[in-house]
Amino acid sequence: MTSTFETRPVTLAMMQALLGFTSEARWLRHAYAHLRHLFPYLPKQPGYNKRLRKAVGLIRHTSRVLAMDTALWTDDVWVVDSTPVECGRSRETVKRSDLAGWAQYGYCASHSRYFWGLRLHLVCTLGGLPIAYALTGAKADERETLLDILATEPTLTAERPGQTLIGDKNYFGRDFETQLAELGVELLRPARKGEAERAGARLFKPLRQVIESINETFKGQFDLERHRARTPGGVMVRVLQRILAMTAAIWHNHHTGRPVLRSLTAYDH
Repeated sequence: MTSTFETRPVTLAMMQALLGFTSEARWLRHAYAHLRHLFPYLPKQPGYNKRLRKAVGLIRHTSRVLAMDTALWTDDVWVVDSTPVECGRSRETVKRSDLAGWAQYGYCASHSRYFWGLRLHLVCTLGGLPIAYALTGAKADERETLLDILATEPTLTAERPGQTLIGDKNYFGRDFETQLAELGVELLRPARKGEAERAGARLFKPLRQVIESINETFKGQFDLERHRARTPGGVMVRVLQRILAMTAAIWHNHHTGRPVLRSLTAYDH
């Protein structure tokens, strides 16, 4: 059984993301000033960082348990997309960072910009509930990453025959679609230049806005690109921290009867 001592950093990490603290030092000062009635013992910043990195597996497990306890977990439509996780801007940062070799230069077509860092690949429900995810270099092929995600957790597709997956034009290729079909997944995407119109074309424009809205929640409200991490372990746990916060908010909204499950209004102050 997991002890309270082990779960405390996970709870603190989730609350930090929900309340919008990108600085751990400022977050712990806030917790010492206002949350001592909830946490009789609070670690110092070095101890918090160390325990958080060790809690990666527990954060993943907690996110999955909460996700499975929502009505969205069994949705038969998923959306897939990737979004940049910038890790540095100056040339000196790139040369000296511990993330060099994993982080790469990449291009974000949605915002027409180049960046140096990673990509968060997300499989979500239309309501924004994270189902599966991966963190890769900026140049990783989105199709290969998706297949790797599904291969890592075969039960996700085995338990959902006939699952529909909606992606953008980057998720293309006959072999790729064949592999998805073998997993029982039907891919819907916009037609690429020179292709005939594909099924579901009229749905893609509004659904693209849904996907962009989910990404914006992570980037605008959870400050995904202001993670401040400088090591692979640090950036991994800070991304997972935000996935847990999104999942926890949806779980809480579901169980309290909120009309909009992805709404963070109740948690942003």
